[in-house]
Amino acid sequence: MFDKDLLIFGCGNTLLGDDGFGPAVIEHLAATFSLPPSVMAMDAGTGIRGILFDLMLIEPKPRKIIVIDAVDYPDRVPGELFEIPVEGVPAGKVSDFSMHQFPTVNMLQELKDHAELAVQILVVQIESIPDEVRPGLSAPVAEAVPRACEFLIREIEKSVPEK
Repeated sequence: MFDKDLLIFGCGNTLLGDDGFGPAVIEHLAATFSLPPSVMAMDAGTGIRGILFDLMLIEPKPRKIIVIDAVDYPDRVPGELFEIPVEGVPAGKVSDFSMHQFPTVNMLQELKDHAELAVQILVVQIESIPDEVRPGLSAPVAEAVPRACEFLIREIEKSVPEK
């Protein structure tokens, strides 16, 4: 992981419905596409904070990271994909294991501002997050998985220099 130019992290808890979007995208990406050697896609599950902490300490750093996650934004349609800036991560957390908790957002901001690492966050609007264990994505969020992978492939093509 520490010698890659581009790192892609799928965040979320697969046991809590639509919160499992990030890991589902990574799984589909791995099954459908062959990534260049300078790119790594990882199911970060609920462990993104530890990974970001490691990234803050290592040298050299990757040139770019892309975070894939699920959010609940007002006035959005379930399954809608959109990018948000690090500063736009909603204060309300989607679940107790969400990347939206302190200090994750602070670490992303630190990497972006002080390590000059490009940070992109692609999110999907959830339909719902259950209050108890219930694996599986809702239909609109599941339909967004291949579209998220297409987005990632375009970003990889733009971000990774041809050799």
